[in-house]
Amino acid sequence: MPLRYALTEYGAQREKLLELLSCLNRAAEVSPLIGEFVQRGEMFHPLRLTAEEAYQILRDVPVIEKAGIVCRIPNWWRRNAAGISMAVKLGEDKPPLLGMDAILSMVPELMADGVPLTREEVEQLLRQTEGLAFLKGKWVEVNHAKLAALLEEMEKYRGELTLLDALHMKLNPSGSEETENVGPAVTNGAWLSGLLRKLTAPAEIRSAVLPKSFHAVLRPYQKSGYTWLNYMNDLHFGACLADDMGLGKTVQVLAFLEKLRKSGGRKKALLIVPASLLGNWQKETEKFAPEMTYDILHGGGAQNLGKIVLQSTSFLTITTYGMAVRIRELDDIAWDCMILDEAQAIKNPLTKQTKRVKGLKSRMRIAMTGTPIENDLSNLWSLFDFLNKGLLGSSEEFKGYCKRLEDNPEGYARLKAMISPFMLRRVKTDKAVIADLPDKLEQVEYVELSKKQTVLYRKYVAELAQKLNELDGIQRKGFVLASLTKLKQICNHPDQYLGQQVYEEKDSGKFEMLKAICETIYEKRERVLVFTQFKEIIPWLDNFLAEIFHRRGFTLHGGTSVSARNEMVEAFQGESYIPYMILSVRAGGTGLNLTQANHVIHFDRWWNPAVENQATDRAYRIGQKNNVMVHKLVCKGTIEEKINAMIESKKELAANVIGSGGENWITEMSNEELLSVLRLD
Repeated sequence: MPLRYALTEYGAQREKLLELLSCLNRAAEVSPLIGEFVQRGEMFHPLRLTAEEAYQILRDVPVIEKAGIVCRIPNWWRRNAAGISMAVKLGEDKPPLLGMDAILSMVPELMADGVPLTREEVEQLLRQTEGLAFLKGKWVEVNHAKLAALLEEMEKYRGELTLLDALHMKLNPSGSEETENVGPAVTNGAWLSGLLRKLTAPAEIRSAVLPKSFHAVLRPYQKSGYTWLNYMNDLHFGACLADDMGLGKTVQVLAFLEKLRKSGGRKKALLIVPASLLGNWQKETEKFAPEMTYDILHGGGAQNLGKIVLQSTSFLTITTYGMAVRIRELDDIAWDCMILDEAQAIKNPLTKQTKRVKGLKSRMRIAMTGTPIENDLSNLWSLFDFLNKGLLGSSEEFKGYCKRLEDNPEGYARLKAMISPFMLRRVKTDKAVIADLPDKLEQVEYVELSKKQTVLYRKYVAELAQKLNELDGIQRKGFVLASLTKLKQICNHPDQYLGQQVYEEKDSGKFEMLKAICETIYEKRERVLVFTQFKEIIPWLDNFLAEIFHRRGFTLHGGTSVSARNEMVEAFQGESYIPYMILSVRAGGTGLNLTQANHVIHFDRWWNPAVENQATDRAYRIGQKNNVMVHKLVCKGTIEEKINAMIESKKELAANVIGSGGENWITEMSNEELLSVLRLD
């Protein structure tokens, strides 16, 4: 406590006062200046100090505090005991060539508590005696040895480096936490600051003019996206268009491609898509850019398609991920632009498909995805390894960086700052982006198991508990995953689990709930999408719904041909009343525009929020004029309810933890934890 309060409180306790003051004697022994003040009787009065005396006390603070006296000292001294530090300014002027290999100027400067010093001012300090000096309204320490060392170090940071190296200095994926703050502070110069600001705020970029040959009116945010893609192309950067599902990524990219085609010269662009989206791209291209010539490489032998690649004069070549692996002739062309739709297809860097796609030559690269991180941060690394190789370091460096995030959460902000200039992300829930999209209302529909389901569920869990003790390693993991599938089948309908061909409504709580929901939809003459992950139950759901709606709808799964798929979408979106479409999540969860439906039913759960939202977004997207009602069927007391509770309680972690590998995380539980989740309450 301050001495004056101690004198008041302990004035009558001589022993206590002496004890309190004894630390002052110890301070006087270790600090000669304090000793002088005590000896002269000045210690207990306000003191006027010379700069030399203040400097001496500041340097004595550690030993004074060790003696038992708390010192209150200026923040600038605590923040930076050296007084003068070095900062490096990157990219003050625009480089002659652009891209990740652009050469940036690197200009070091000395700072006094954030205020830049000229070399003359530093040399002036060197001519002064050591101590404290008042410079530019700041007190700074004059330490000749430190100043000389800083001037010498400045020469190391004077010169040039690439933009890629400059960005690495920000993220430091290979550094450790111990060394991360060693070295100069890095700041962006005028050109680099302006560049990064524009990349993260496309509204500041001068708007690009749409070609007259492009037949669409873009919404304001789509115009910004189109302008941003053109700006990225001019800068020679790879770009990730990561808009939410349904915001119109396709039309923005087609506008950019038409602008590229009209820019002169014989240019060639390559578009790689999932097979299910070929028809969609074909129709959109013909609708919005009717003058654009294109080839579709799909079906037939890779050898014949390879000849088409080499002989084609078309601007745009569209193929699938599967065909890209097989058509070797794609290597023989230096593409002006390569686009990946549903780019999460290259999320696993170790697959043959990913390696093949990354190996193709292209000046400009665009990735389109509504889920840039579908599972975990390794997906992000693989995406940027395609777009701007080296930006996030090597795979091992990035893994090391991610491991340190657990103890260093601010590392997430650095990672976001690193990737945000190269990723444009807008979401449908942001009214500033799209104000005329109706609401999405999500409802968990809790279902009671039938007696037959209850018996089968309990019996299966009892058998599973016995077998778990006999298995370990990969066998146990495989058994647990298979068991999850069996329990989901029981929750859907006993006949799906038993392989029977009856599917009576009374035997399944979900069938009864489905009927209750769909009868209301039928009365209102509305339309519904029903998602399941099981192809084998689709025909039975189709028969069941046909009775409720008094007419048959559509079914779509992995075995549906591209042409049949396109015909279904066109009919469903048309004037004729098609009441329902049943889709498998894998085949129908991406790339479809089904806005005539305003109900979505997840008959069984995927347990990955990103995948479920993608499926829901077949209806909840631009063009939807009604509120979308999402029904998620969950059997009470079962694993479905427990997993749903985990997802709901951990929304922030869902994408990286709950949904990180489909259901693989469940296999890591101990036998006791696993049985507590699986057991029927």
